[in-house]
Amino acid sequence: MDDERKDAGKNSLNNESPKSNVSSANEDSDMDVWGAAAANVNINSSRQRHEREGATSNGEDSEQQKRQKTTQGFVIPGVAASPPKFVSLEEIMTAANGMKNMVLAHEIAVDKNFKLEKLEPPENSLHKQVEETVHKAFWSILDEELKEDPPNYTQAMILLEDVKKNLNSLLLPQHTKLKEQISEILDADLIRQQAEKGVLDFQHYAQYVISVMGKMCAPVRDEKIRELTQTRDVISMFKGILETLDLMKLDMANFAIDIFRPDIIANSVEYEKKKFAEFLNVQTDGLQYTRKWLLRHLTKVGGYGKYPSIEDKSAVHNMTVCILGEAYLELLDWDNSNPYPETIEMDKTRFDDLGNEYWQLVVTGTVLLVTVSTAHSLQEIAVFKNKLKEHLIVLLQGIFTNRRLEESIANISEQVLKEVTEISDTHCLGIDDGTKLLIKGQIMDIIKEDHKIRKLVCTRARKFLLQTITSPTAAPLRIPPGLSSLQTELTSLTGQFLRLVSHNRAVFGEYYTDIVTEGIAAAAAQASE
Repeated sequence: MDDERKDAGKNSLNNESPKSNVSSANEDSDMDVWGAAAANVNINSSRQRHEREGATSNGEDSEQQKRQKTTQGFVIPGVAASPPKFVSLEEIMTAANGMKNMVLAHEIAVDKNFKLEKLEPPENSLHKQVEETVHKAFWSILDEELKEDPPNYTQAMILLEDVKKNLNSLLLPQHTKLKEQISEILDADLIRQQAEKGVLDFQHYAQYVISVMGKMCAPVRDEKIRELTQTRDVISMFKGILETLDLMKLDMANFAIDIFRPDIIANSVEYEKKKFAEFLNVQTDGLQYTRKWLLRHLTKVGGYGKYPSIEDKSAVHNMTVCILGEAYLELLDWDNSNPYPETIEMDKTRFDDLGNEYWQLVVTGTVLLVTVSTAHSLQEIAVFKNKLKEHLIVLLQGIFTNRRLEESIANISEQVLKEVTEISDTHCLGIDDGTKLLIKGQIMDIIKEDHKIRKLVCTRARKFLLQTITSPTAAPLRIPPGLSSLQTELTSLTGQFLRLVSHNRAVFGEYYTDIVTEGIAAAAAQASE
């Protein structure tokens, strides 16, 4: 096997890194190498992302928006925004490129399954139609020109230049001999002379390109390379070559990400701080919505006028921790009528997903607690609770709002009664029809958000999350009473939430402290008037 193939495609490391293949024009940091790689691909991850179900109807929109409760009473004065400033277009573009690289570095740091994927326009979209039309026209022209007598190689020369450029983009710095060979064999002037003399063998050059690709590709592309070597139609062959080259560029970029991931994670906090500071330099007020988000919780935590002196650093710190804890929890039940904080924007989808999981966990816990508290004989049967939990999780897939829960609650109650009957018969528990009817009625009532057991489960789960993200130590926390059956789900949710919060706080904590400190000072001054 060719040594160069081992270097590029088989995940063997060399002294030179593949960074050069995905370098950015603005390369003031190692992390900027990802800018060019992301230009033609979709930043995505293998983690499934859910959309809010509340976006499907006006009624559900209202429900989503009313989740946010506002506190009436003492009014927090606004903190003055920064004065207007003037920036050049060059500064704006530089900041925009920096934010693009910041987003990419952030995705790699917080998502262990992150990978670059080819950006595909939606089916039936204008973008898709235009792309298909342009591609079809290109290949039609090429086909017509090659069938002329003598063949016309105008379009073919453009194609070969594009292929040559793509091949060179995949080469590592140590591939000097291969680069020289590609330049020599795919020499445009030589090929043009052969075409003019009528001795150009287009198949020969295609097979050479495929052989080079075979040396450089990752194992996952070997089958495609074999297919290309057996293809005889020139148009189909070059279509396959270009498609495979695009995939190989993604393979190379993802290979580089895997190599640099530990370094990116280790330096991501400082890198994101730097890029966000550059972004703020070209914004009149880049923290406008972040400020509103945090100050909404100042009155609640401050206790209507009870604010510490700014000189009392410890008290200010403690209040800041409390405010941040409440603010982060708000992200799990976000009111979409409020603009999203700038400092959280990169993780909005993740917090939305966690909010959906949190909502489902509360409903699942409520059904379990209602069932075993009504039929006391079920409380000690762990296998029943685990089985019912698993079935409830399946039944609640895609349900994130009360409106959808109301549509499905009858099926959920029937499933619960079915399993209660089965376990009662198996263990001779003697659960009568009256108890079953009572269980059904209790479950049907949980669609009410003020349902006592539902509120209890929500309060306990929320308190557990709050304790986790505000605790100054890593001491173990006790699973809330009544939620032990959901320990796996609750700890998984809490772990994901804590990782996001910890990273966000490490990057933007200084801004949060300044905003809260200024807010406390302004509120204390108003309270003393």
